[in-house]
Amino acid sequence: MPDDNNAHNQDSATSTMTEPMPEPAADATEGSDSNQTAEQGDSNSTHDDKQTAATSDDFASALATFTTESAEAVSDDHVLKGTVLKLTATHVVVDIGAKSEGMLPLAEVLDHDGTPRFEPGDEINVMRDKGETEEGYINLSHQKAQRLRAWDEIEKAYNEKKPILATVIERIKGGLTVDIMGARAFLPGSQMDIRPVRNLDTAKGEKLEVAIVKLNKKRGNIVVSRKQLLEEEQSDKRSKTLEHLEEGSILTGVVKNLTEYGAFVDLGGIDGLLHITDMSWGRLTHPRALVNVGDQIQVKVLKFDKDKQRVSLGFKQLTPDPWLDAEHRYPVGAHVGGRVISVTDYGAFIELEQGIEGLVHVSEMTWSKRVKHPSKLVNVDDHVDCVVLNVNPQERRISLGMRQLAANPWDELHHKYPVGATVEGRVRNLTDFGAFVEIDDGIDGLVHVSNLSWTKRVKHPSEILKKGDRVKALVLAIEPDKRRLSLGVKQLQPDVWETFFQGHHVGDVVHGKVLRVATFGAFVEIAEGVEGLCHNSEAQDANGQQIKLEPGLEHDFKIIKMNPEEKKVGLSIKAVGEEASRVEVEAYKQPVASTSGSTIGDLITWKRAESENG
Repeated sequence: MPDDNNAHNQDSATSTMTEPMPEPAADATEGSDSNQTAEQGDSNSTHDDKQTAATSDDFASALATFTTESAEAVSDDHVLKGTVLKLTATHVVVDIGAKSEGMLPLAEVLDHDGTPRFEPGDEINVMRDKGETEEGYINLSHQKAQRLRAWDEIEKAYNEKKPILATVIERIKGGLTVDIMGARAFLPGSQMDIRPVRNLDTAKGEKLEVAIVKLNKKRGNIVVSRKQLLEEEQSDKRSKTLEHLEEGSILTGVVKNLTEYGAFVDLGGIDGLLHITDMSWGRLTHPRALVNVGDQIQVKVLKFDKDKQRVSLGFKQLTPDPWLDAEHRYPVGAHVGGRVISVTDYGAFIELEQGIEGLVHVSEMTWSKRVKHPSKLVNVDDHVDCVVLNVNPQERRISLGMRQLAANPWDELHHKYPVGATVEGRVRNLTDFGAFVEIDDGIDGLVHVSNLSWTKRVKHPSEILKKGDRVKALVLAIEPDKRRLSLGVKQLQPDVWETFFQGHHVGDVVHGKVLRVATFGAFVEIAEGVEGLCHNSEAQDANGQQIKLEPGLEHDFKIIKMNPEEKKVGLSIKAVGEEASRVEVEAYKQPVASTSGSTIGDLITWKRAESENG
């Protein structure tokens, strides 16, 4: 039974031989007598050469500095068949039929998971190693036996430039250690794949086909590359692909990568870009909505730049453009259904089928004018029914309507609310020019500011109404095609003008008060809510003197003009004086019934007295 400490020391020494070591200098002594010296020299230079390889990114430099796990030349010693007797924590004890048993490091028989590949009783190939242990065990090596056995196959693969199967053992500085039929080789990290591999640890245990790129049987150096095989394979595929790659051709490829603007598709050694706009006739927010990495898809070559090796691909071009016969499939007036895919301030886009979208403008959603935003009526992914209003295949547009599926309340308005009918509603909104009154669902009528009062000069409807008030009004006019309804509030009250015109005639003398003065005359209130105009030329006394009219002054006026249609009344002060003079003259012409009689002198005296009192 070997001593554990000695066994551990021997295992450490063996482990040191498994580290990469540099090739000997050109003037190093070779031969069996100098093996010990060469081994010592290799051991001393290993550290420096490892540093050089670690700091170099160049594969050629890595090849020049790499040395495999054994600094000893592969021996031509005989391969022995032994039997595993037992496994210790650090070594394997083997019966090789000699006077004493042999021992080899346990690390040489562990798989990539750290599990021993042999159990007691198993047959194992070994070779003698130098010396014996302190306990008298013969030093053995399983790896040497495996390398010697595998070397012919490795040399053959190297000379014939053929790939060979390797298993990843562990991650080491600068790359991976791989097992090739029992022989250890170095796979640099840069040679693992065509593209940089971020985490080499994940490759542990993988079986890979590799190419032998460096081989030194004397020193046991093996360097392999997987990238070289992949590049050769890609080059072969590219050559075959380019033979039939032309614009218009249909190819099968594999999705390699996705971006926001499209997908890169491997066509076989050459990548093509499938832009998002060429993926579907419909709307796509991201390529992943249609394809995923690894998917195999058919594509059409839209453009091929041979010089730059750039290929533009299309997917939607494999199917006919749905807009080509959209006018026949969606005739005007047809009832259609679709899914809401977008809602904007001005309407909602409805997907009728993949690649065909229609717009329902907000004005075509409901007969009511009160909808301020389409989101009040529809949401994304809602299914809605519509009517086709217009189709324009050239501009790829379809106009749709939703309100057309419901009865137009304006068409029945004449029957429900005829002109002259009294209606009641709620004041929904006030503007500078009037008030909107809701008399039915979706039906608003306008009370113009001029139709609020017979008597008041209303400048803003808020002087009489406020939002939310319930009011009664008279239907004045209906325009269904323009969706207009005119209402009047004052019309429910007696028309003071009509009353005035019925009770007065031209020539009547009325009493009035000056309301306001203009450059051409004065406006006079001659009845409640009724105004007349006294022109400056009519504001004179009996002597022809101009009378100054000021607001608030009261006078007698004679009606000299009436226009019921335009609600205008012309007034005159001068005519009142002329009427008085005419009466006086007529009175003078009449016989004077007096015993004493009247003379012209008396008349003049009376007239003068009247003027003085006047």
